[in-house]
Amino acid sequence: MSQTASATQQSGHESGHESAKASHIPEGGMARASALMASGTLVSRVLGFIRTALLAIAIGSTAMVGDIFEKANTVPNIIYMLLAGGMFNVVLVPQLIKTAKRPDQGADYTSRLLTLCVIIMGMATLLLTLAAYPLISALTLDWSPEMLALGTAFALWTLPQVFFYGLYAVVGQILNANAKFGWYMWAPVLNNIIAISVIVSYIVMFGSFQDDGDQLSEWTTAQTVWLGAGHTVGIIAQALLLFWPLRQLPFPVRPKFGWRGMGLRSAGRIAGWTLATMVIGNIANLAYMRLISGATASRDELGEAAASVPGEYAANAAQLITVLPHSVFVLSIATVLFNQLARSMDTGRFERSKELINEGLRMFAIPVMFCMVVILVLAGPLGRLFGGGAETAHLSGAAIGQLLVLLALGMPFRSANFYLMRVFYSAEDAKTPFVVHGIIAVMCLTVSYGLSPFLPNNVLPYLVIGLFSFAHVVQYMIVHRWVVRRWGEFDFGSVISAYARTGWAAVAAGVVGAGVLWLLGGYTWGFAWESIATALVSCAVVGTVMGVVFVVMLRVIGVREFDDVVAQLARRIPALARLSR
Repeated sequence: MSQTASATQQSGHESGHESAKASHIPEGGMARASALMASGTLVSRVLGFIRTALLAIAIGSTAMVGDIFEKANTVPNIIYMLLAGGMFNVVLVPQLIKTAKRPDQGADYTSRLLTLCVIIMGMATLLLTLAAYPLISALTLDWSPEMLALGTAFALWTLPQVFFYGLYAVVGQILNANAKFGWYMWAPVLNNIIAISVIVSYIVMFGSFQDDGDQLSEWTTAQTVWLGAGHTVGIIAQALLLFWPLRQLPFPVRPKFGWRGMGLRSAGRIAGWTLATMVIGNIANLAYMRLISGATASRDELGEAAASVPGEYAANAAQLITVLPHSVFVLSIATVLFNQLARSMDTGRFERSKELINEGLRMFAIPVMFCMVVILVLAGPLGRLFGGGAETAHLSGAAIGQLLVLLALGMPFRSANFYLMRVFYSAEDAKTPFVVHGIIAVMCLTVSYGLSPFLPNNVLPYLVIGLFSFAHVVQYMIVHRWVVRRWGEFDFGSVISAYARTGWAAVAAGVVGAGVLWLLGGYTWGFAWESIATALVSCAVVGTVMGVVFVVMLRVIGVREFDDVVAQLARRIPALARLSR
């Protein structure tokens, strides 16, 4: 990857004007930028795990209030993505890179665009907050009046997050377009630190969750404000932190009105398709979560078995775990490669584009295949980490673990889909992703809502989560065919070979890891299930053993992508160079 960056920079030197404006290329090369982003994402995700685990201790994981708060605290993020998230994330960068060629380095365009986004997100957030009760009512299934009342109370404190999610995204993309990748990935660390502090102080003041009594009737306004407002403060801090590096750009960014002549009409066509894609995807997501919320309402009828029913917290915790490899490796690498893809598409260098497609897919194979097998083997103990501290925590952990297995099976296809979609966006084609997402949404919503009347509510989470993985497989088949049809073959055989060889190494590591986990009682309610601490120790031991076996098998099989990854890391950590020998 660093050689690619060097080649790009060298070609820029051949044209003094273009070199001066190539702000989209990171100064330290792609590898360094990717490592910086990956480290920020990793730290943020680890803190996110801690936050989620603490939240289960505070208000329960498969408990009434736990799911109600989860609904209110995740809706703002989904609604932000529904309104403008996709447009900010994939449309702004190509436009900002183009305007960087102007004499003012894009200062005027950037200022006007930021001002417009702030106004739109502010108005949308105000309207959404005023509609808190209708929103919660529409997004839940079979909730009682008391549950809806508490959900609305939480939402009044959390819906303002929509504005600050938008602010964080648009400022972050301005920074990314100017090759300042680290801040965007590290800002969520501050958010998670604040959230963790809020939850810890909540436990100190109000105590931890105990699976006895009527949690809903005993809940107080002070608890609602502390959790709801506290989490919103974290999102505010995450957004405002980015204004520091924004001020360090080589051009001033300030409020500026008047959007005529900005070229928003041409960009608007792309943004329109992108926004439509996000609307479809996120409406579908809200519809899926509505079905899962029915499991929360069903717990009243299940007695002691209620703790084994996964709800919205369990579904989100499972997705938090399975998205980690994607966020740390795929998203970090793809974000840097996206700038080069956009550049090669803009200049008509399609052979280079195909090389980047192949390179990205092959590089994802090693972390994604290994992490998929790790999650399959450690699903139970991983679920126990987020099961809380009540007497029924092992049942809650098992419920999360079951969802983990279903999600893990689709991990390779999810990452490949994401990257291939970015290929279309880099070519400023947002219509094709819209069509693909539309096909998948119609298929999955038809199946889920078609079957839901015939299934008990407590089974719906398994139906929905299982459909997620199935949809990733179908979507990949569609997207791959369309990429090849438009740009030609990109040596897919080498991609398949990378995944196959890496997969065999991962399976070997999985067999050994399963044996170690069995010795730790991971399949018999033993040591691995006793507490969060024992589950963490079990995950660490088994994960380490699997990692060693995996690296050995990669060397034995001769996976050349492993040498490529190690060679890049060895430039900063020389001790790793011995692994490639």
